[in-house]
Amino acid sequence: MTYAIVYDSRTGNTKRLAQAVAETLPADGRLAFGNVGEVDGATLAAVDRVYVGFWTNRGDCTDEAAELLASLGGKEVFLFGTCGFGADATYFAGVMARVLTHLPESAHVVGTFMCQGSMPPSVRERYERQAEANPAQAARMAQLIENFDEAVNHPDENDLARLRAAVEALP
Repeated sequence: MTYAIVYDSRTGNTKRLAQAVAETLPADGRLAFGNVGEVDGATLAAVDRVYVGFWTNRGDCTDEAAELLASLGGKEVFLFGTCGFGADATYFAGVMARVLTHLPESAHVVGTFMCQGSMPPSVRERYERQAEANPAQAARMAQLIENFDEAVNHPDENDLARLRAAVEALP
């Protein structure tokens, strides 16, 4: 089987996942590994399976990742992503459901994986400023800061191990 690993990573979280996928799979079938925009369409057309990584942007993948997904008709696809907000399976499922809508009907999803990912420090600073500026929002901002602090260490070794296991379990 031939494959490509293509990822969209802003802070390095999704790139870490992509590297874990690459380490899990045999190198002899890999025709491409790279960021969205670095892997050409001809290579993607030639592979049997595409492993696509994305970071969550407002509850969905980025426009660049969506454009890539739309081009994968007839391909086996494994989707993996990171999300700064929450480690909740229900939230992750909602994100993945929105991402899946970008794939053509002829694509065959062979698996999915989501985990929490760290966010830039500027996000925490913004929450702190909002809590100070608007005391009525302080409790909500405290929840967001708590989530931020939990996300700092992700993806962690447990996340990477779960991703590797999901990839290894594929036919």
